[in-house]
Amino acid sequence: MTTPSLDRRTLLKGVAAATAALAVPRVFDPAAAAAPASRGIFGYGVASGDPTADSVIIWTRATPPARPGEPTATPGSGLGRPIPVRWQVSRDQRFTRVAAHGTVMTSPDSDHTVKVDVTGLDPYTRYYYRFQSLGEFSDVGRTQTAGDIAGETHALRMALVSCSNYTGGFFTAYRAIAARDDLDFVLHVGDYIYEYGNGDDRYGPAALVGVRDSQPPTETIDLTGYRLRHALHKADPDAQAAHQKLPWITIFDDHEVANNAWAGGAQNHQADEGAYLERRAQAMQAYLEWMPFRMPDQSVPHRGTRFFKRFTFGALGDLSILETRQNRSAQVTVPGVPFDGFVPIGNPAIDGALASPARHLPEPEQLTWLKDGLAEQGRQWHLLGNQVMVAPVLYPGAALGAPGYTFVNADQWDGYTADRTSLLTHLAAQPASAGDAVVLTGDIHASFSCDLPVTSSPGQTAYASAGVEFVCPSVTSDGFFEVLGGTPQLAGQPPEVVVAVTRQAIGAAQQLNPWLRYIDGVSHGYVVIDVTPERVQADYHHTPVPTSAQPDPRVVPTIVPTYTRSLQTLAGTRRLSSASGPVGPRSDLPRGA
Repeated sequence: MTTPSLDRRTLLKGVAAATAALAVPRVFDPAAAAAPASRGIFGYGVASGDPTADSVIIWTRATPPARPGEPTATPGSGLGRPIPVRWQVSRDQRFTRVAAHGTVMTSPDSDHTVKVDVTGLDPYTRYYYRFQSLGEFSDVGRTQTAGDIAGETHALRMALVSCSNYTGGFFTAYRAIAARDDLDFVLHVGDYIYEYGNGDDRYGPAALVGVRDSQPPTETIDLTGYRLRHALHKADPDAQAAHQKLPWITIFDDHEVANNAWAGGAQNHQADEGAYLERRAQAMQAYLEWMPFRMPDQSVPHRGTRFFKRFTFGALGDLSILETRQNRSAQVTVPGVPFDGFVPIGNPAIDGALASPARHLPEPEQLTWLKDGLAEQGRQWHLLGNQVMVAPVLYPGAALGAPGYTFVNADQWDGYTADRTSLLTHLAAQPASAGDAVVLTGDIHASFSCDLPVTSSPGQTAYASAGVEFVCPSVTSDGFFEVLGGTPQLAGQPPEVVVAVTRQAIGAAQQLNPWLRYIDGVSHGYVVIDVTPERVQADYHHTPVPTSAQPDPRVVPTIVPTYTRSLQTLAGTRRLSSASGPVGPRSDLPRGA
């Protein structure tokens, strides 16, 4: 989801002092992002990611101990000497059955991050890993390889998350995920960090000022800033717990660089912030340093740097991960619309631009790769990890303060309808032997469960569905509740009034979009996606009340998301149906679990 108001975002650009501060050396605040650097070599915890049948990435940051008179090598500082780091992967927590080990060097060149692609592992097996340097050990992390074994079908269950804005609230969704013992991995589909600072561009409830502040305090526009912002997230105890407990599969969206990014720029990038492509390159460098992410084979046709990739899970299914920012066409925009990203439809020029076949969300080579994977025979489920909503969503203008108009979010697939039509037409044409598609999405900061109509019009109840889409709420970022609560009509109203208006607006949206079978725009949290040969089920786990509605933000960490609703799609139906309740125990466990 984009941020609430163009006017609020552009305020920062007139603050000369804040802009000038970006050009001088950083002053590192030891309170949050830099604090773990003083807590030992491995203060930023451990993480793992991108599990395949025989490999997994393991990650840490190894801060070199400061010698007498030396400053601490805080993230982004460029300080600190190179140090050796030993790593071990074991079949048991006591490391008596070591399966792989080695030693690597880390230095300021990688911001002292360590990332190892551990290969030669056994499929569908739980492992433990740790790092050691200069006599000090890291915490022990837990990870596992994928159940990708010919002739075997294993359980597959993941947590779907996105949009974890540090200043927006506490990462209690990550805490709840870490407390579970039934997941294979976390799928994070973007906006792991946000670029905004603590000034006029601050994004989040005022009650958290001084409690959850960005570091650096200004907008991230360079390598130093992005490194420190990633460090802030890895310093969070709930994020550390979820990374330590499970491997993650991740992909970036726009806020890893700047809001509403496209191939040549971003809504939140201005000329006085330097060259956009240089900013993006530095943001991507920090992302690859600080995330347990494996770069895919670059020989597959693509443009720029290939980030899209695919994971397989035997005959049960596969998971294709899209990347939709690096090469996308610029969004259609209309000056004066109060919510960035949204445009009114019904104007021939706007409608024509939205539908232009010359405009693309993924580059054509990536869309071809995706369609080829979705047509592959022999797997029941084709899962698609995707940043922005595929399902068409028409927004009633009354909910956006513009009665008489209907809007779409042009930053989603609604802004690139030629690509969407190509994708959904292709899906609908696939025979039953090709299985079914399930899209797993984030970005919009609300919970959706949708059919995917091949063609649609407002209020149309009869449609051919090409598959289904499950959309997770944000971990913390403003949802419909916060956005509507910040409008002049609702500012200062008690939370229960804003909740009632939010749900009324959701009801109006469902009247326009009957294929949107479920919407919750009030709560934050995560979704459990459970895959069996017979069905894919989504269990929504929500905070009981919005984060920003808490009277005391220090109470928020005690409020973790809990189960609220389930929907499913049965094999062969390509449509949603109700589910009787949350998923039960797994059908089997990885070896060593």
